[in-house]
Formats: sequence, C-alpha cells, structure tokens
Amino acid sequence: MRALLPLDDPAADLATAGGKGASLARLAKAGLPVPGGFLITTAAYRAYVADFHDQIVEAASRGDAGRIAELFAAHDMPAAIAARIQEAHAELGDDVPVAVRSSATAEDLPGMSFAGQQDSFLNIRGEALPGAVHRCWASLWNARAIAYRERHGAPHDDVALAVVVQELVDADAAGVMFTADPVSGARDRTVINASWGLGEAVVGGQVTPDTIVVSAGAVTEARTGDKTVMTVRTPGGTAERPVPGDLREAPVLDEAQALRLAAIGSRVQELYGTPMDVEWARHDGEFFVLQARPVTGLTEQVEEWNDSLKGDHLWTGGNLGEAIPDVMTPATWSFVQLFIREAMSASTLPDFDLVGNIGGRFYMNLSVMFSVARALGMRSRLGAVEQIFGKVPPGLDVPLLEVSRWGIIKRVLPMAVRIRRRVRDNLKELPAFLATARQRGERVRDRIAATAAPSELAALWAGEIEPYIVTASRMLEAAGRQGSTTLVFTRDRLRTMMGDVDAEAMLTGVSAGGELASLGPVMGLNRLARGEIDRDTFARVYGHRGPHEFEVSIPRPGEDPAWIDAALAGLRDLRDDTAALLARQQEAREAAWARFARRYPGKEARMRARVKRWNAVVRDRESTRSEVVRAFWALRAFTVRAGELTGHGDDLFYLYLDEILAVLRGSTEPLAKVAMRRATYRRYASLPPYPQLIVGRFDPVRWAADPGRRTDLYDARGAAVPVSDTVTGFPGAPGIVEGVARVLSGPEDGDRLAPGEILVTTLTNVGWTPMFPRAAAVVTDMGAPLSHASIVARELGIPAVVGTGNATARLRDGDRVRVDGERGTVELLT
Repeated sequence: MRALLPLDDPAADLATAGGKGASLARLAKAGLPVPGGFLITTAAYRAYVADFHDQIVEAASRGDAGRIAELFAAHDMPAAIAARIQEAHAELGDDVPVAVRSSATAEDLPGMSFAGQQDSFLNIRGEALPGAVHRCWASLWNARAIAYRERHGAPHDDVALAVVVQELVDADAAGVMFTADPVSGARDRTVINASWGLGEAVVGGQVTPDTIVVSAGAVTEARTGDKTVMTVRTPGGTAERPVPGDLREAPVLDEAQALRLAAIGSRVQELYGTPMDVEWARHDGEFFVLQARPVTGLTEQVEEWNDSLKGDHLWTGGNLGEAIPDVMTPATWSFVQLFIREAMSASTLPDFDLVGNIGGRFYMNLSVMFSVARALGMRSRLGAVEQIFGKVPPGLDVPLLEVSRWGIIKRVLPMAVRIRRRVRDNLKELPAFLATARQRGERVRDRIAATAAPSELAALWAGEIEPYIVTASRMLEAAGRQGSTTLVFTRDRLRTMMGDVDAEAMLTGVSAGGELASLGPVMGLNRLARGEIDRDTFARVYGHRGPHEFEVSIPRPGEDPAWIDAALAGLRDLRDDTAALLARQQEAREAAWARFARRYPGKEARMRARVKRWNAVVRDRESTRSEVVRAFWALRAFTVRAGELTGHGDDLFYLYLDEILAVLRGSTEPLAKVAMRRATYRRYASLPPYPQLIVGRFDPVRWAADPGRRTDLYDARGAAVPVSDTVTGFPGAPGIVEGVARVLSGPEDGDRLAPGEILVTTLTNVGWTPMFPRAAAVVTDMGAPLSHASIVARELGIPAVVGTGNATARLRDGDRVRVDGERGTVELLT
C-alpha cells in the first residue's frame, strides 16, 4: 500500500488522490506554479476505515451523520500512517505551515464540484497534522456531504477520501478566477475575484471582492469592492480581521498583474480543455495556483444564427418556409443555400439578402420583392406576392432596401434576361428530367452507399452528387417560372367571372392529367392498403416525402417502417377514402363548368384550355419540387455516409458543406465547432415557432420569453399593427363546416385528429397530407392560396382557411367552430 505520494507523482489519479489531489498533481506535472506538498492516498483512508466501513455506509443510508462522527472518534489513525505523515511534512522544511485539504473520489467532476462539502484546515504545523488529516477523513461523512452525494446520485459505498497537504502560501492577496464568464457563459472573458489576505474570505463569501474582467489580452472591466474582512494566519490557525482602512477600497491587482494571472488561467484551461474555476494566491508579487476544477453549471457556448440582424427588412416564413418548418442543422442550411442559389437566381445578387436563417428557421426577404416591384413600376403586381407568401397586414409599413431605384434596375434587368434564357433552355429539358429523376436519385444513393473511403465520397460529391442537386434545383426554377402569371391571374379571372366557390371547383382536377405530387403519399398509401403495391415500392416511389423532408438529420419515411405503419393505421378511420373525395370533387367541378358554359356561351373552350394550362403548371411545379426533395434524400445519404466513413457519425450534421468536405479530405479542425453547434441547435429547437412575419432585428430567445408575444407579426420598430380578435385568412378551399377544432403542434400528433374534426395548426406540408382525408376542414396560421394546404384541400373538396396568423393562438383544442372556406373566416361557436 502506498499511503503517501509526492504531489506531482504520475500515479496520482482520481481513484488514488481524489478529485482535488489528481487535479493538483496534473497542474504540478505541467509546470504550473503549485505550492509544494504531498498526497495522503485513498488507500490510507481505506486501510483506516476497513474495520467499520459497513457501519458507516449503513448509518449514511439513514442520514445519521452523528453516528458516523462517533465511529470516527472511537478509532485512532494507525500509528504507522501518522508517523509517515509527519516524516513527509518534515521533508518540506522546518515546521512549515501547511494547508490540509480533503480530496474525495467524487469531487471536482463535470457537473459536480462538491466544493465545500468536506473540510479543509489552514496553518497546520507539526504534531497537529495527523489530527487534521483525521478530521478531513471524518468530514467525508458530515451531513452536508452525505446529502450532496444523494442529491447527485453518487453512491456512498464506493466513495473514499484522499488528503492534500501543501505548503501554506503566506498570501497578501488571494481569490478565485473563472476562465469563462460564470454568468453569461462567454468563453472570451476571464473573470477574476481578488481580495486581501488568504482566499477563504472570498471562497466563503464573507467579503465583496474586486472583480476584473480580461478579454482579448486586455482588462475590459474593473470594479473595486468594499473589502471589509480578510483571512490571516495566526499562531493557532487562521482568523478573520478587519481590512486596514487604506486598503478597503484600494484595488488588489493592477492591470499588469491581472493580465499575468489571466495568462496562468489560460494555461490551466488549455491543460484541461474546458473552462476552469481556479483558486489562486499571491505572495511577494508571485502567483500560485491552489486548486482548479471545471466550472459547473456554465451556460453552453452557442453561435448566433440570425440574418435579421443584417438590417431592417420584412421577413416571411411563408411558402418555402412551410416546406422547411424545422430548425435546420448547419448541414441542412448549407444544402438549402446551394438549392436556393440555383433555384432562385436573385439570391446571388449583391446587397439582396433574398433568404435568411433566423434562429435556425428559413425565412424569405419580402423587402427585396417590394423594392424591386416599386423600382420597376410594378406595384400593382404586389397582390401576387400575397397569393404566394401570405398576407401583409394592412397598415404595415414595409421597409425597403437601402439601394437606389437605378441601382436596383442595373442589377435586376440583366439578371432577368439571364433567367429568362436559362428558364427557356431548362424547360426544354424538364420532361426528360421528370421522366428519369426517380431512377437518377436511386442511382446516386446507391453510389453513395457503395463508397469505401472518405476521399472516394468527396470525389463522388464533385462528380455526381452536386451536379444532380444543381440540375434538380434549376429544373424547379424553370417549372416555377413557366407560368407564374397563369397561376395568379387565371384564379383571379375565374373568381371575378364565377364567384369564389365555382372558381375554386373549376380549378381542381390537377391530378386528372397525372398524379399531383402533393397527393402522392396519400394516394400511394391507399394503393398500399389495397395491396396494389408493396412496401418496397411505396418506399422507393414516395419514401422521400414527409413532414421534415428538407432536414437531412431526420430519417425519411422510406427509411422508417414505423412511419409507414402509423400512416396506414390512420387510413382505417377515414370518413371517406381519397378516391371518393376526388370523385365527389369531380362532380362539383363538372357542375361548375356547366354553369360557366350557360353563363358565357362560346367561352368555355378557351377557359378550359387556360385552366388546363393552370393544372399543368401546378402539376409540373409540384412534381419538380418532389424531385428536389428526392435530391435532399441523396444529401442525407451523403452526410450519413460521410459520418460512417470518417467515424464521426452524426457530428457531421452540425458542419456546413465545405466543412464536411474538409473532414472527408482528412481535416479534423471543423469538428471543434460541433459541440457549440449542437448547443445552438438545441437552444433554437427548444423555442416555439417564430412569427410568420418579422420586421427588423429579432431575438428569438427574448421573444419566446415574452408572455405577450404575437405569433403572426413581430415588428422591432414597435409599430402598432392591431392584433386581430377574429380568425380570418385566405379562402383556401370553399365550403362551410361546423365541428370540433383539434389544434395540433405537428404531424406527429396526427393520431389525435378524429374523423370529422377540424385540423388547426401552424402550417402544413406534404407530411400532413395523409391526415387531410380525415379532416372536415383545415385551418392554418401560415399559408396562401397557392400553398400546400390550399392546393390539396381544393383537390379533395375540403374547406380550408389559410394564412390566418392567429388560429392556433385564438382557438383551443376541443372548441366548436364554424369554418367558412369561401369567406376565409373561422367562427368560435362555444
């Protein structure tokens, strides 16, 4: 048995020397200024308590600290151990005063410091030393130490205590240093507390110390405390004494000393690789490290993902934001940026921040669209923006870009010419792309799975994966622009001629000329339920579509048999199957066309051709969007495989694309950012969905903490757009229904929606489609006439009101409501 060890002995680990002892040994071995001394090991403690350990543990289980104190008082320290302690003390010098500190095997651990739970004794000399060690051993079982271990789940039967004996620094000043700000969590701030005398007055909270903050190699803050008390050495130990009047409000450290001390703190943090809590002392101008432990309870270090800070803009979460409803991991955001760059050419223009990441969520910048429309004299066309992105509240002053009209024209017109040419060329390739896109996606995923080395996957990215994503994105740009005016103005024209109900009926039938991709999953599930296709076919054809289809960290439905099982189960309690709903809507559509023919003789053929064009545009747009989503399945496969080949697993979801490629090429530097990115993601994902419209600089955390927050609009300017007391929105699909409102926070709650209830939620996307046939009506906070909810509800003949802004805030789960899809109103009945 090694009862004693030198302070810097390599054998001084946690099990042998306890947390404090192991830490001091590590510091001493690294050459940091640690006072000399020695360690009394846990082996010495275990030898001492061997005869009564079981009695100690039994008493501790009852919380009987008094009985344990009696056991320690009844057992003397073995004479051999006491003699060896005194010999080691003599080797330090002639009756050198020492500090005797407890060092338990369950202390100074991440998340559990155990600071102050066991006893320490200062200014101990000669024959008093074995007795001080004995009292340290006994303090392992005082009432507060027992309670602390139980609170943190640390078992009593395995804990042991070492003791650190060190030369007592005759400190003229001492204190505590945190190498990260313990309040804000900022890692770039070292916070030093300093007071006169020994450090016990600071550690024990008996004095208001000086506080000095060091950042970037300079003192950035310094507050001098009113230091009324100091701990000093006395012949019998230590005592508290008043601070002399001329020192009470005098700074303990000058700037140069603070910087020297912070540099020592940096060395300690570098040694441990984590922010540290360091007790220090100063004697004759020299600094000493008395102990160091990881800072516990420190706020996680996070990044800021917030493009709203770039300036005063109007941001919307509508349209594409509905398709990307989640807080995005960094990998997803970088893939979305690649997609946007190719699918929305205007996003590449300088000074045009067309899309943004606000608290991890996808937003589009309506200020760009309003500014361009006004610069080009197209204000009358702004109504089309609302049909795509949702309503802008009356009275809201939309901030414009700080770019002159001529500056906008010079940027936009050449770009418009380039886009027109690119769209024209890509439209020629669109049919062939759609015909082979599924097979290409499968081939790319197979190639990814077959890669055997990181370098091979990196090469595949450049040679095959990226070109596939770029092509899919450019095809969506072409499909989306091939008839943008047709989408908006055909609907407006029909509503003028026939009224809302007949117009919406006449615009249905998109799937009559081929499957509407937004209905694909629910149609596929019906075919699977009838045995017309097998599960593998469903997964291959429709498995890329789901509620989180852009987020690459989440498995696709095609990867998750449980998703398919749950979706099939949801079909069993439908009011009507999808085919019946479509047939009923076909009857309504033909009746509306008959009324049109009677009212406008000779115009039916031309209008039918125009609507057929509408349907083709919608179908091509939805089909191409579906193939972009399939491409994102390949991006998920790429990221997962990169994690497998490099051994870094899901850490790679928290890297951007260029960083993933760097890791594939052998770099480990990007991985240092993973912990911070994970913390950032968790922080934003814990918040409720942000408002649909954001004006100016937006703080998601502060907004979420406001009990009076609005979910429809946030305006940093404080502009008073009134809060609506009614639930109104766009008429998404006509019809009037009364029923029970079922307010769902996400598609994962879909099993709560009973047949015939009214689905109320923030937004919907393709992942919600399987539950639409179960709903009597659909009401959403976000959306517009050309959004997913409107298109699918219209095809199925389900009344819908979209883009209300406040439905989930105004309606409670179980309320009875009347939904008028023609007028765009929701009325609370009970």
